[in-house]
Amino acid sequence: MSDERDMRAEGALPGPAQAEAAAAENTMPTPPAAEAEAPAPKPTPRRPRVSLAERMRRVFAAAAEQPERVDLTTRGRLAGHSRRNFLLFGTGALATAATGWWALPERTKRTWLPAAHDRLDTLVARVGLTREQRERTLNRALTFDDDVAEALASGNRSVRTYDRPDPKPLRNNYHGRTPGPEYLASWRLNLSGLASGSASLALDELTARFARHDMNTRLVCVEGWSHVAAWGGFRFADLLAAFPPAPGMRWAALKSAVNLNGRGEPEPYYVSLDLHTAMHPQALLATHHAGAPLNLAHGAPLRLVVPMKLGLKNIKAITHIEYLAEEPADYWNERGYSKYDGL
Repeated sequence: MSDERDMRAEGALPGPAQAEAAAAENTMPTPPAAEAEAPAPKPTPRRPRVSLAERMRRVFAAAAEQPERVDLTTRGRLAGHSRRNFLLFGTGALATAATGWWALPERTKRTWLPAAHDRLDTLVARVGLTREQRERTLNRALTFDDDVAEALASGNRSVRTYDRPDPKPLRNNYHGRTPGPEYLASWRLNLSGLASGSASLALDELTARFARHDMNTRLVCVEGWSHVAAWGGFRFADLLAAFPPAPGMRWAALKSAVNLNGRGEPEPYYVSLDLHTAMHPQALLATHHAGAPLNLAHGAPLRLVVPMKLGLKNIKAITHIEYLAEEPADYWNERGYSKYDGL
């Protein structure tokens, strides 16, 4: 006991107060461990720089001709491939030729093969490609094209006009022979389908009744040429106002009864024109060209000028205008061209 008291006195053994302090110290919460630090992002490795010479070498290596690959096969397999390819090619060629022949106009067929076109048509018809089917197919394609062109057309948009016409003379583009002057003395413009019935007017009556308008516009031919020409005449809209069509009429059928074919034989020429286009301020019934009355080559004494249409609609030497509720026949449409013919 004396030894224990001596050790407490010297501080070797803790006293009661010291023991309590040490126990309290041991019971104190230990501070939380520091959170582990997030690892630093690894640096993106840099792509090694490639020299210009190395780049050029790679380009040339990629463009160089690759070594030819040789595949070994048997003679029988090669012959089978050859026969199959020959049959496929022959079938495709025959189908293409049959479809091409089927789509050609009748006049072209007769010109190319006058003695065999009926026999070839019979052979093509055996696989279902009949003449009637061809006409329906081509008409649907043309009608779709016409519908799109008509939907995009603007009745308020004017065609460009020019300060002066082209210096070169306008070519005579009659598709047949130019009519002679015999009809001019008795020429009259015959109107039918009017609200009042019909009318027949001489050239002097037309020029005295309607104001003259002049314009320089471009005539565009379906053959690929064009010409800026000077025209003078009265507006189609003025004729419609003076001689209105009967109610329900939507089309004008214009006809030249004096037109000739390539052999000089009578062959009437006729075009269809919707009344919406006829009412356009630039739709002209021309009596003059280049400041002078129309000559025979350009459709004397009266022709249609509609610069928003192709030249084949610009009928020469008009003798008849008939107003109709349904779209009338059109000369070039019956020969495979569009009816609308808009620019």
